[in-house]
Amino acid sequence: MGTIDCLKCKQQSSCCNFGVWVDLDVAKKILALGLKGDFYHLEEDKNSPSGYRVGTSVEDDPCSFLTPEGLCSIHKVDYSLKPHHCKEFPYENGRLSPFADVLCAVVKSKKKKQGGREK
Repeated sequence: MGTIDCLKCKQQSSCCNFGVWVDLDVAKKILALGLKGDFYHLEEDKNSPSGYRVGTSVEDDPCSFLTPEGLCSIHKVDYSLKPHHCKEFPYENGRLSPFADVLCAVVKSKKKKQGGREK
């Protein structure tokens, strides 16, 4: 499929329609910024540095840090604290994310032009 250029996306916040998991220690730093938004669903996670993770949304709601203008409030204030998944999307570990078909408008558009098949 090639490289995805998010700057060409006409729906740049479509990938924020669902939240992401964030390490608890990073979430505490984000909360200290005083931004509008919150974290939900604290759970143990052996892959998180702190051993815990929290979500940025409730169920299938958009990310709680998404502004009414469709921008990431974390990104606007401190890019270094923007969740790793958000910085990397539509990729995960260097490969196209399995969620890209659902959340990435650029990927959906390219697949539609290709007749639904990945080339």
